[in-house]
Amino acid sequence: MYLRRLAHISKIRTASCTHYLSRKFCQTYASVRDSWKGWTQYENRPQDTNIEQTSIFLFPGQGSQFVGMGKHLLRVPKVREMFQCANEMLRTDLLKTCLEGPQSKLDQTVHCQPATYIISLASVAKLQEDDDEVVRNCVATAGFSVGEVTALVFAGSMTFEQGLHVIRVRAEAMQKACDQTKGAMTSVFLSHDSQLKLAIAAALEHCKTHYKLESPECRIANYLYSDCKVVAGHIQAIEFIEQHAPQFRIRRVKRLPVNGAFHTSLMRSAVEPVSRAVSRVDQLKPPSIPVVSALDILPYTTAESVRRKLSLQLVRPVKWEQTLHALYIRPPDTPFPVTIEPGPGKQLGAMLRMANRKAFAHYRALEV
Repeated sequence: MYLRRLAHISKIRTASCTHYLSRKFCQTYASVRDSWKGWTQYENRPQDTNIEQTSIFLFPGQGSQFVGMGKHLLRVPKVREMFQCANEMLRTDLLKTCLEGPQSKLDQTVHCQPATYIISLASVAKLQEDDDEVVRNCVATAGFSVGEVTALVFAGSMTFEQGLHVIRVRAEAMQKACDQTKGAMTSVFLSHDSQLKLAIAAALEHCKTHYKLESPECRIANYLYSDCKVVAGHIQAIEFIEQHAPQFRIRRVKRLPVNGAFHTSLMRSAVEPVSRAVSRVDQLKPPSIPVVSALDILPYTTAESVRRKLSLQLVRPVKWEQTLHALYIRPPDTPFPVTIEPGPGKQLGAMLRMANRKAFAHYRALEV
C-alpha cells in the first residue's frame, strides 16, 4: 500500500489566516512591518514551545535539481516507497534519473518537477527519523513555484500521490506550453540606478518593431531579493535585455537552463489542465499550518483557495522576496525560528541570507 501521507506533523489548525495579512502588507518591507498583526509570532505554536524551538520549512522549485540527489536518503524505507509509487505513476525510473542522470534528462521539466517534489518530501521523511521534533514544531511553510505543491502536501492538504499527480499534469502542461512558444528566462542583477522597467519596455518595443509580434511578453517572473529578479518572456525580448544590459545599468545577467517563460502569459495554456487536476483531488483539505502563497503573500485558508491559486501561479510572478518578509518580519528583539530547506540545492537559503540575515542565522539545509 502506497504512502498515503508523508508525515504526522503538528495538528495546528488556523480557522482563518487571511485577517493577519492584508494586501497592503505584501507590497513592501515597510508595509509588512507596519501591518504586522502577530501571526508570525506563531501564537498557535505547540504549547510550552518557545519561538526559537519552532521551525519554518521552505521547499525548493525547479532549477535546484542535480545528478546524485537522493543517495543520502535511500536508507529510509518510506523513501523507496515514494519512488516506487512515482515509477508506477510516471512510468519512468525517476530514482535512476536522480542518481545517474544525465543532467540533460533530469533538467527536463517533466522530470525535474516530480524529482524535486519527491526528494524534498523524502528529505522530510529522513528528518522525521533523525529529529522528529523539528518536524512536529513546524509552524509555517512556503514553496518556490512547484515547491508550493510540496508545501501543501507537507501541510496535509493532499496525499503524496495526489500531489504527485498534480505535479505530473503541471509539468506536462508547462512543457507543452514551452513547445508552443519559444520563451526564455534570465536572472538580472541590479544596482540602485538600474532601469529594469525601461529595459522591459524597450524589449517589448523591439519585439513589435523587429519581429512583428502583436502581443510580445516580457516581465518580471520571479522576485528573488532586492538586487535580483528573473525576467521571462519571448526569447527575442530576453535576448534584447541580455545584449543591452549595460545600457540600462544592469550589472549582470544569467540565462536560466529552461526552455520556456514560466510564470508569464506564455504559460496560459497550462492553466486549465492544472485547474482540472487540482479540482479532481478527492477530499482536498485546508492546510494544517499556514502555507504562504507566493502568488499573493497570503496563507491558503480553504480548499477552494488551493484550487484557485495553484493554477493561477503558472501565469503570475513568484513573489519570493515578499514571501520571506511575510514569514520573518517581527518586532525588534523577537526570536527567530529554525528555517529548514528540505530538498536539493541551497538556493532558498541564499535568498534568505540576502533578505534577512538574522533569520538566515538559524537556517539549515538538509543533505539529500
